[in-house]
Order: sequence, then structure tokens, then C-alpha cells
Amino acid sequence: MSDQTAPTGAAAWWSQSKSRSQATAVAAIVLTAVLVGISAYVWVSPTGAPLRKAVDQAAEVVTPFAAQNAELKRNLDRATETIASQKGKLTALQKATLAAQAAAAKQLATAQQKAAAAESQLASVKAQLSAAQAKGTSGSTSGSTAAGNHGSGSSGGNAAAPITAPARADLVNPAKRFYGMYTEQAPFNWATFDSTSAKVGVSPNMVGYFSGWDETFRANAVTRSWQQGRMPMMTWESRPIDAGNDTVDEPAYSLPNIIRGDFDAYLHQYAKDIVATGLPLGIRLDHEMNGIWYPWAETDGQGNSINGNSAGDYVKMWRHVHDIFQQEGANNLVVWVWAPNIVNNLPASHKVPGYLESLYPGDGYVDWVGLSGYLRPPYKADNDFSFDYTFKASLDKLRSITSKPIMLAEVGASETEGHKAAWITSFFEALAKPENDDIIGFSWFNLAVTSYVEGVRATNDWRIDSRADSLSAFITGLTRPEDDFALTPAP
Repeated sequence: MSDQTAPTGAAAWWSQSKSRSQATAVAAIVLTAVLVGISAYVWVSPTGAPLRKAVDQAAEVVTPFAAQNAELKRNLDRATETIASQKGKLTALQKATLAAQAAAAKQLATAQQKAAAAESQLASVKAQLSAAQAKGTSGSTSGSTAAGNHGSGSSGGNAAAPITAPARADLVNPAKRFYGMYTEQAPFNWATFDSTSAKVGVSPNMVGYFSGWDETFRANAVTRSWQQGRMPMMTWESRPIDAGNDTVDEPAYSLPNIIRGDFDAYLHQYAKDIVATGLPLGIRLDHEMNGIWYPWAETDGQGNSINGNSAGDYVKMWRHVHDIFQQEGANNLVVWVWAPNIVNNLPASHKVPGYLESLYPGDGYVDWVGLSGYLRPPYKADNDFSFDYTFKASLDKLRSITSKPIMLAEVGASETEGHKAAWITSFFEALAKPENDDIIGFSWFNLAVTSYVEGVRATNDWRIDSRADSLSAFITGLTRPEDDFALTPAP
């Protein structure tokens, strides 16, 4: 609503005549003079002293507080600068401590490597001596050959030395434990792999990577791995490589389709390519099959079919693939890794006795059994952030099924809530226990991943060097003599 304007003929009450306006002005002047006089009198007269004193006292009180506040502000600024300085010193100290740990780990790995080379040389000399003695006794001309596998390469004088690897039998039952790692690009790019290795001081002797059934065999993954002295372990997923982890419907790649031969031509060629490469590798075929999140799982938690699969199909599929590789001679190079997920958070129907057993192809089709297991939020109330809480129930189940060597094929720990360093310490301490002697190694998932867990978007930093205390715990654990890892010095 707008303001209304007064009529022009109307006059204010105090100016309805000229004489009244003059009287009003005079009255205002007189009033102002009286107020000024009263104020001056109060201020200069003796009776105004209490007022002046009160004002002065107030000023005396306010002034020190202002000075004190200024001093406090200066002290706060100095404290802030000191804290920043100390944080910088603490960070520098942490870096120096971690660098010293990594250097010590590298020295230990170098010493172990030299000792292993000396033992190998001694064994070679003994073998040559035995051969010479046998030759002298029998007059035969037989010699000895290397026990390892040789990849493709020329023996010409100017050609590069052929890529070699240990014999498959020595990989299946290693003398020391494997330390493996997954990164986003290895083995096709070693940048992150080598950067993390430098921080640890020890380089992994196993590299994990993923491949899909829309890809042909990538021989360079195997050759690049063995060039670095690392065993390649390929997670081979019967689906396209770019399929999302939240997708279980891949009708073309259903287990019945594989079993009936839809992929036989692909599988035969894949096996032939492995033979042509001539170097061993681990194959973790369709892992975590006891879960409900991949298209090769048989049923969901309510017993409904996943991707057209039925009970018993997983074993049939595994044996079908294995048999094709056997026909092509590839099983002389492949270490077959059957690796379910830890049972902790599975549906009740997938924990019952007999369920995991129903997914096991049999000792004749498997070389290693493995597990995927993480310290992963959200955490249950009874989680004590230990190795046993994460793995024991699943290890007990595996050991009731078979006595095959155990590979912790995909492991990691989240930084959420700050339990990672303690979990890592528990992890390595547990590996030193006699009951875990059948665990021949692990491969760490060295990535930070953002995903939805129970409807909440969260980033889990699984990386070894996610925090200083986590990295320190990892170096300490990996180099424990009682854990008996094969240690390779970082580049």
C-alpha cells in the first residue's frame, strides 16, 4: 500500500500562523541552551564529581582489558605459528622415519637376495659336480638343463636374453611367501607400482591384474611381469572387461552358455596363446563366486537364479574351461586359483554348510585356493579389526574342503575410522602363527575406490601408503623374519 500525500492547503499544527512559528523557534533555542547549561554544570560542579569518577573508573577498567585482549591476540598468533612449525617438523620427522624404514627394508631385501643367489650358485655347483662324477663313472655324455621356463626369444649372439621364469612346480609350492600388488595400470605401466615399492623399500614378486572375456590373451602382461621377476596373476572374468561391478545380468556370458560351448573357439585360442608365450601365470577364474554381485554367481540370497545360472553350473563351467586348456597343453603353465569371498557378510543361504563345497571344482582342477577379504566399512559392532575376525571363519571353511596352498588373492584395508594400521599389524602377526603356514602369500589391492555401500557413497582408500602409520605398520610386518616373505629390493 502506497503512502498518501497531504493536501497542499493544510498546515502543520506548529506553523498555522507566522507568530506561532516564531514562538516555536524561540522556545527550541531556549530549551537547547538550558540542556547545555545543565550538562556543563553537572560536569564542572563539585556535585558532578561522582559522575566524572564513575566515567574515569570505567575507562580505567576498559583500557587494561583492551590491552590484555591485544596481548592475547598476539600470543594466539604466535601459538598458531608454533603449531604450524611443529606440524611441519612432525611431518618432516615422519617422512624421515618412513624413509629410514624403507631403506632398512631395502637393505634386508638386498641381503636376502644375495643369500638366495649364493644358495642357487652352490646348488648349481653341486649339480655340476654330481653330473661330472656320474660322467666319470658311466662315461656318458649327458648334461643338465635349466629347470625354469623360457619364453620366446632368439639365442643369437646379439639378441636380448630370453625372458625366464621359475618352473611351475616351484611356483605352486614356493619356498617363501609371495607379496603381490594390484595397481590401476600394472603390469602395463609400472609407475604407481614402483612408486609404492620405493616407499616400502621392497618390490612385490607378484602382480595382479584383471581381464575380461572380450579380450584376447595379452602376452605382454606376462612377459612384462617376468621381465621384472614377478609372477603374473590374472583375474579372468567371464564378462566384458568394462562391465560395471553392479551388473549381474550378462545373458551372453551365462554359465550354461559357456558350458554348452559358445566360447570354445575363444578358449582354445586363448590356451594356445598361453602355450606360445611359454611362461607361467596364475589364473583366478571368476572369483568371489559365493557372493551375489557377479554374473557367474549361481543364485541370490533368496535362491533365485542369477544371469540364468543354476546350482552346479559353476563347477561345470570351471571344469569345461580347465579341460580345454588341458587339451591345448596350457595347464603345464597355468596355476589355477579358486578364490571365493570371505563369508562374513554373505547372505545366510550362502553361509550354510555345504554351499561353498558345492562350488569347489575338485583338487584335480585347482592348484591354489584363495580369498578376497577386506577391512571394509560399515563395521559391525563385534568387529575387533583383527586378522581373525576378517579371515578365520573363511580359512576354516577352506581347510575343511581341501589342503591346497592358500593365497589371499585380494586384500586391503580402509582408513575409515582409523583402524587400518592396527589391522595391518594383526594381519602380519597372524601370518607368523603355525596354523597359517599354509598361506603362501597375499596380493594387496593398492587403489582408492569410490563406491556405494548400503546406499551411501564413500571412498575407501585401500592403498598401502594411505597414511604414515599404515605404511609404517606395513613395512614392519612385511619384513618380519618369521613371516618368511621373498623380499626383492625396490628399484
